[in-house]
Amino acid sequence: MATRGSIPLFLVIFLCYAVAAIAASKSYYEILQVQKGASDAQIKRAYRKLALKYHPDKNQGNAEAHAKFTDINNAYEVLSDSEKRSIYDRYGEEGLKQHSASGGSGGGMSMHEMFNHFFRGDPMEEEEKVLKGDDVIVDLEATLEDLYMGGSLKVWREKNVIKPAPGKRRCNCRNEVYHKQIGPGMFQQMTEQVCEQCANVKFEREGDFITVDIEKGMKDGEEVVFYEEGEPKIDGEAGDLKFRVRTALHDRFKREGNDLHTSVTITLVQALVGFEKTLKHLDEHPVDIGSKGVTKPKEVRKFTGEGMPLHLSTKKGGLYITFEVLFPTSLTEEQKTKMKEILK
Repeated sequence: MATRGSIPLFLVIFLCYAVAAIAASKSYYEILQVQKGASDAQIKRAYRKLALKYHPDKNQGNAEAHAKFTDINNAYEVLSDSEKRSIYDRYGEEGLKQHSASGGSGGGMSMHEMFNHFFRGDPMEEEEKVLKGDDVIVDLEATLEDLYMGGSLKVWREKNVIKPAPGKRRCNCRNEVYHKQIGPGMFQQMTEQVCEQCANVKFEREGDFITVDIEKGMKDGEEVVFYEEGEPKIDGEAGDLKFRVRTALHDRFKREGNDLHTSVTITLVQALVGFEKTLKHLDEHPVDIGSKGVTKPKEVRKFTGEGMPLHLSTKKGGLYITFEVLFPTSLTEEQKTKMKEILK
């Protein structure tokens, strides 16, 4: 079959429209939280961290965590394979499907086989120690609406970038041990630092927008991590960029863990004889908060399942409403008399 480069010609013809078919959902690069030009080593490190974080053994009963683990493995299967990655970069997921249908490399290991192969069967294996730059931690305020429904924020980020510079520098230094004879049958152990000569580098400041995805139910202090987007390290890997989530103040609701609190004002008549009322929630769905009985001032009622979603779960906390009763500022003598008769 005729080909153009390493891609079959029928793919070029069939997929001329498929560039637009790269899923409207997150791309494989976004799933692994790496840039499109990420190196194989960066992709591997990102997979290692995310796979450990969302492994089902660490998130038992969390369907969303299991779904994330599946997405992470699917993304790594493609981006760790140079041929599949090339097709994906040019034609998206549709290109991969056509490539597989035409007899190209497909199938492969299941996600658990891939994970066990990567970690040599040890799900709790720790990441090897490497020289790393400093992590950058940024407190990020997220609206209660985004934390309730999920959302994303665009954040401007400036960082140091390693660029080529004139000259040479000492690099890849290591200690070598050797023995020096200092007399008959007498040797002295010596340690010497040996370095290579590498091209020189310098730091330049660059900036760009980063999209931070806020997941439903994230709590204060939880982090959205962008691997190797922190401070760079010469002859090592960059640190991580961590956005630490903080809940922004809201004009109607207050969050406490997985619960929401708010107050509603009703009239004295409504407090005594009952009322029909709905509350507009964060996603604007109505919550029926009416009552047919007497409501005491400062009375608190719980509405189960109307609080914040639990992170990586389908469950929700509770909504607690404190009822404030609006009393009249004054009564006429006639009104006082009637009230005494009614409440006698």
